[in-house]
Formats: sequence, structure tokens, C-alpha cells
Amino acid sequence: MTSDWRDDRIGSAHRGENPLVMARMRSGFAVIGDTQHLPGYSLLLAEDPAVDHLTDLGWAQRRQFLFELSLIGEAVQRACRGKGLRRINYEVLGNAIPHLHGHVHPRYDWEPPDKVTGPVWRYPNELRDDPEYAYSDAKHGELREAITCELEDLIEQCRSSP
Repeated sequence: MTSDWRDDRIGSAHRGENPLVMARMRSGFAVIGDTQHLPGYSLLLAEDPAVDHLTDLGWAQRRQFLFELSLIGEAVQRACRGKGLRRINYEVLGNAIPHLHGHVHPRYDWEPPDKVTGPVWRYPNELRDDPEYAYSDAKHGELREAITCELEDLIEQCRSSP
């Protein structure tokens, strides 16, 4: 049986087979989310699939991971300007997927009032996982490209700053 890239997202990213990768970062891979129920939803997948908790990393690696998660958030923020963006939410949960990853959730003015002030998990799974919102290049490729360009610009700024 042929393995699907989703079965090993980090390994498939290393092999260049994960189609959701936007950028290679020092601490891992920036990826666009499988679902785009909130357009621009992105993640940072830690480099090593054996790392389960943020505290499994040394201090310098923790700083790098959290800093790079913030860069993804900044890239999403820049790319979603003018689209009713309210703010960016960050989460490092690890309850369901057993390797370190961070979520970047853009939040919008157009969200229902009973949802916009709480965590994204207040939305029912059926809505978040509705096939209508599944990532596709046709629907979301332009936004993904904008996020990727902003992220590459931020990464370059980091490389060239003292």
C-alpha cells in the first residue's frame, strides 16, 4: 500500500513531498492548514517528529521555534491585510497530534460574535472540517502565495539583521 504524505507530514516535508509546505525554517516547516475555514490558517511543524513537547527542546531551540511561529503569524497578518483581519491567535497544543507543532489562527471581523472572542475550537468540527473549506490551490493558492512571499521576506530580514 502506498503511503500518503499526510501519514508522515514531517518526513514528507523533508522529502519534498508535502504539498502544503510554504517555507523551510530553522526549527521546522511552515505549512498552510489543511482547512481554510479561517483563511490563512497556518502551522509550524517542528523539525524532528520525535519532539513531542516544547519543553523537549533546549532553550535556544525553544526561542527559535516560538520566534519562527511569530514570523508565520506576521506573514499571515501582512497577507490578510484588508480582508477584515481582527488579530492573530497562536496555540501550541499537542493533544491530538503527537509531535510539536504550533497553530496560527487568523481571526476576522466577519466571524459570528459568539465565536470571534473565543478560541477557534468553539467552531464545531463539522464546520472546521467541512470539505468546502479544505485547502485547494484553486481556492486558496493566491493567499498561500501571498503568505509565502511575506514569510520569505521576513526570513530574509532576519538573516540580514545583526
